[in-house]
Amino acid sequence: MFDTMTMTKTIGALCGALLILMLGKWGAEALFHVGGGGHGDHAEQAYVIEVEGADGHGGGDVEEEGPSLEELLAEADVAKGEKSFSKCKACHKLEDGANGTGPHLYNVVDRAVGSVAGFKYSGNLVAVADTWSAENLDGFLENPKKFAPGTKMSFAGFKKATDRANMIAYLQTIGN
Repeated sequence: MFDTMTMTKTIGALCGALLILMLGKWGAEALFHVGGGGHGDHAEQAYVIEVEGADGHGGGDVEEEGPSLEELLAEADVAKGEKSFSKCKACHKLEDGANGTGPHLYNVVDRAVGSVAGFKYSGNLVAVADTWSAENLDGFLENPKKFAPGTKMSFAGFKKATDRANMIAYLQTIGN
């Protein structure tokens, strides 16, 4: 049996816990909000994942003419791509249907852009490409924010064309 005071304490504790949860969520969103969503186009990134060989500034990176993407893919090292995926697995899963912070990457090569059921995409992703072809993946992996303005993906990108080709070659082996 509960008396009135015990019931009041229980309801008060539940309401207090709910209030703390809501305030915590609000505070986290305020601290870690990235791009778009009515907060102006000048929002700062909450964090940047550092990539070997990336300077993080995006300016002045003029890439010299080199081998074409097809040539790079023909010589790509799947093992190096798998190793590079360690930078992606904090947000992406490889199992079919297993979404994380980002959508799953099972069978991603030549998959329709924005087609993972149950995942809420951000930015103009669907407007910039129809499918995740090797060329589109190359552009996105080089600089996600430039390729798809408004994306929540805070990854700085792979600046080296060989690193991107290795990653695409690795992703081609997942689900195919």
